[in-house]
Amino acid sequence: MVRVIAKSLDTSILDNVHVDKYSVEAQIEKILLKYPVHESKNYVQWLIKAVSLIDLTTLSGDDTRSNVTRLCAKAANPLPFLEEKVKTRTAAVCVYPNRVGNAHDVINRMKLTKEIQVASVATGFPSGLYPLHTRLQEIKYAVSMGATEIDVVLDRSLVLMGKWETLYQEVLQMKQECSTAHLKVILGVGELGTYENVYNASMVSMLAGADFIKTSTGKEAVNATLPVGLVMCRAIRNFYQQTGFKVGLKPAGGIKTSRDAVNWLVLVHTELGPEWLTPQLFRIGASSLLDVLAKDIKLTCNGIWPFF
Repeated sequence: MVRVIAKSLDTSILDNVHVDKYSVEAQIEKILLKYPVHESKNYVQWLIKAVSLIDLTTLSGDDTRSNVTRLCAKAANPLPFLEEKVKTRTAAVCVYPNRVGNAHDVINRMKLTKEIQVASVATGFPSGLYPLHTRLQEIKYAVSMGATEIDVVLDRSLVLMGKWETLYQEVLQMKQECSTAHLKVILGVGELGTYENVYNASMVSMLAGADFIKTSTGKEAVNATLPVGLVMCRAIRNFYQQTGFKVGLKPAGGIKTSRDAVNWLVLVHTELGPEWLTPQLFRIGASSLLDVLAKDIKLTCNGIWPFF
């Protein structure tokens, strides 16, 4: 099936959208109580699965080629103490556009281009408040340097002002500049004001060609929360039911503990199904989470294999 993207937005899909805040939060509590996987015998399996879904990220002002090389090496062997028993990689490395070439070179030398994606933030990260032509040029540059995934930032002001057609056209152009690279659209949920805006921004982004919708840049005061994740999952599910196309989800920012990570996996598993828990449809944007997961896996394993 070929994905057809309309030249303009049918705004009727945004009519009569209402999200009950208290109902959303109650549903999250119910899901976590019903599936307490952190208490199960399979907990380590969930942790290892989380590792394989990470976009290992460095977005610091002092990033150098050496930093990026170390990041790629870590992505290639994130659990060295299990190297002989479990072979896993992180799903991607994520860097600024001017470091994409470094990451691509390292991943290519390791012959892991089919296993580890090279992602780049773009379009005036993290604010998105740059002229459109410069944002599009940034995408084009990152792709030319070897990026296979582009994490673009929405102009949140368009959402807050309800300028949905303008937002649609911007994402449409971003999709075109991505060429064969996957488009991951960062909503900036902590700055969208309402759950209705989160839902509508999700739908507009998917209709314009997003391959993933992503919660946050990680730079906002409020980043990835499970209630927002539920709203985005419902948008993804509705989009799939309407079009037959599966769009991925990427929470980023604020996921600090192993339990945080597993809770996201549980949410996606229950709302979208186990087929979404693959690198093709689910990612976790993180820089420090991998170390936490590795530590907890090692403590749980305690040198014993098999441990589940």
